[in-house]
Amino acid sequence: MGFKTADFPPVDPETFLDRPLFERTKQLALHWVEFGFGSPKMIHTVYILKLLVLYAFGGVLAATATSGAGPFWDVGAWWDEPVVYQKLVLWTVLLETAGLAGSWGPLAGKFKPMTGGILFWARPGTIRLRPWRRVPFTGGNTRTVGDVLLYLAFLAALSAAVVLPGTHSDSLSAALPENTTGLVAPELLYVLIALYVLNGLRDKTVFLAARGEQYLPALVFFAFLPFVNMIVAAKLLIVTIWVGAGVSKLGRHFTPVVPPMVSNSPSVPSRWAKRAHYRDFPRDIRPSKLASFMGHVGGTTVEVVTPLVLLFSTDRWLTLAGVVLMVVFHLFITSTFPLAVPLEWNILFGYLTVFLFLGFPASDGYGVTDMSPPWLALVLTAALLFFPVLGNLRPDLVSFLPSMRQYAGNWASALWAFAPGAEAKLNSLEPRPTENQIDQLKAMGYEPEIAEITLQQTIAWRSMHSQGRGLFSVLATHLPDLDSRTVREAEFGCNSLIGFNFGDGHLHDEDLVRAVQERVGFAPGEWIVVWVESQAIHSAVQHYKVIDAALGVIERGYWRVADAVNAQPWLPDGPIPLTVTFRRGEHRQRTDSAAGRRDGQDGAGAGLEAPA
Repeated sequence: MGFKTADFPPVDPETFLDRPLFERTKQLALHWVEFGFGSPKMIHTVYILKLLVLYAFGGVLAATATSGAGPFWDVGAWWDEPVVYQKLVLWTVLLETAGLAGSWGPLAGKFKPMTGGILFWARPGTIRLRPWRRVPFTGGNTRTVGDVLLYLAFLAALSAAVVLPGTHSDSLSAALPENTTGLVAPELLYVLIALYVLNGLRDKTVFLAARGEQYLPALVFFAFLPFVNMIVAAKLLIVTIWVGAGVSKLGRHFTPVVPPMVSNSPSVPSRWAKRAHYRDFPRDIRPSKLASFMGHVGGTTVEVVTPLVLLFSTDRWLTLAGVVLMVVFHLFITSTFPLAVPLEWNILFGYLTVFLFLGFPASDGYGVTDMSPPWLALVLTAALLFFPVLGNLRPDLVSFLPSMRQYAGNWASALWAFAPGAEAKLNSLEPRPTENQIDQLKAMGYEPEIAEITLQQTIAWRSMHSQGRGLFSVLATHLPDLDSRTVREAEFGCNSLIGFNFGDGHLHDEDLVRAVQERVGFAPGEWIVVWVESQAIHSAVQHYKVIDAALGVIERGYWRVADAVNAQPWLPDGPIPLTVTFRRGEHRQRTDSAAGRRDGQDGAGAGLEAPA
């Protein structure tokens, strides 16, 4: 990998695309083992510069210059100032909401332009996705002028909260008598909270991009709780996020996430170290024991145990050790440049760890038992756990982000399969600030074959995760002409249609397909989507759908997660077993035996219920 030169797969571009899909997937997955996406170091440098200049320097400068907390270069003067903490959280929300933080740039499928977010959400007529059908006044899937004004008002309110000086707080003065900077004015926060909720009810994309599941509770604490309670509640929030994410990694999906994540990390230059995370490269690229150890000891255990130690520790040295461990944890994630590129989020969490647990340790009166009244800690904990618990029991109702399944590998996911030439129809979608990614790459000077192989690396990446094996199995079973079709990773493709995706398949389910179909009009069979829901925590299966853009859902079924985890990415033994629970009439002629399904299922599969 050079500074400007990518590590392109060692294939002949003129003949590679004529090979069967699973042969291509195998070669690209093996290449991913050693090189990841193969991005030139220039790409990572751009992200680092954005992180340092726009986020860190810009955020600290804005927070310190507007609060009187001291010059930005004097870290000792402001690192533990409550108003700086509040403003850095607000600065992060502002960048996320504008589309300048997570899910930005080439590693998120945004090549030209590199920004989605505001280019889509400040433009009437673009696709809007409501979170729940039963919420009144949210019907339709088109962004209105009112939606744009609501979104711009949210950005304006965030900007105002960042730049306006802090105001006096009696509770802050009682706890810190020498403090002169105050806190962000509650009135500004009331407006922000209302706009956060209203934007979220109208469009789940904006809410998820603004990371409402994490920052909205923080804003509520800022606005309504006295200072000591605010700090303790913020600790409960960050611990809930950490522990929730750690618990979600206890399933079968997480270990397969670790090897491709390490392989994509520019901070791990050794090909030997990358190969060590796989069982027997190149014959078997399922996770090795090292990957399992790194994931569940270096990851899950740290993410569950350390936050609880931080929450209850009254020993300064133990607290310091826990803080260092969590800061290193977030720096490691940042160094891997995961494809959703949540770099700002990880840096903020590193700072929050230091601010909350070293700046206001439990031993100084900021422990859980110091909340007033004492039962408030139980109420807040129950409220913070509501969506994670519901989302893990009913993943169809809650995005994986409020479910706190970050990096867990247990995501709703999808693959798109286009008939020859059909993908180009998406470029007729208006208004749309971008073209299809294949056309973005061509516009940047990529030859058509090179652009196509570059994008096919993302479906190879998907095949290295558990749900990818199931999705490819559904494609192989359902489409006899699969090798002639263009297969795309839906997370990447979704970015070019709505301006954001963070790995959440709920943003590209049948609601998005329906919205696109209303505008474009694919013929039956031209655009097939295979889509799978996250695994419920009490279940052994994942439920999938096959969606024809012109016909709607034409098949439902499930596969056993154990079968998906145990398969090789390129399915050398054929598709994993699938059980069909529904087929639309004209598709009933397809037999279960084509997928190697279990005995005892009838050809239609209609009326069958999946086990828990």
